[in-house]
Amino acid sequence: MNAELIQHFEYGISPAAFLLVFIYHIFLARKMRKDPLSTSQGLTRHTRELWVRDVIAGSRDILAIQTLRNWTMGATFLASTAILISLGTFNLAVTADKQGELSQVLGQFGSAHPGLWLSKLILLGADFLFAFFNFSLAIRYYNHTGFMINLPKETNAEISVGDVIEILERGATHYFLGMRAYYLSIPLLLWLFGPIWLFAGTCLLVATLYRLDRGV
Repeated sequence: MNAELIQHFEYGISPAAFLLVFIYHIFLARKMRKDPLSTSQGLTRHTRELWVRDVIAGSRDILAIQTLRNWTMGATFLASTAILISLGTFNLAVTADKQGELSQVLGQFGSAHPGLWLSKLILLGADFLFAFFNFSLAIRYYNHTGFMINLPKETNAEISVGDVIEILERGATHYFLGMRAYYLSIPLLLWLFGPIWLFAGTCLLVATLYRLDRGV
């Protein structure tokens, strides 16, 4: 297959893979808006709201701290891992010499153009950087929730239960976005070996997400 045909093949399949991910999340957003309890995100959001109300009503301070600590520890580990991978990927992009030849090992339908190879590495690094940013914000909101949820009832007249739920949901939203970035890194990594691997990984990812996003 000549270089020009390979390049057209690369530029044709790759956008289709990213479009598939975009369309799926548009579908998920519409489903969450119309029938939130039919999705796992809607169910967990409703569960968190009930949990906050139960903790505040029962003054279950220890339970709140333990649960928030577990969420914070998870987000911290994922944020640390994401920034390390991101920095490593950017370092590889800066020092890349002939790594583009690696993309030909598992696939014969990918372009080995140095600029495209560099763009793939930068996009992969940016994906993990996005994950780091979101997990860091999740930690921030979880810490805020820990202070707000444990205020004595007689001193929290200015902070309602709805305020606590909103702050917790902000943290959960950033945690969700961070995990989506981790999931997206799989097809992005496969893209280094060619667009066929990218498209196959994207199809598998969308099928897996559809199963995970379904409500119980």
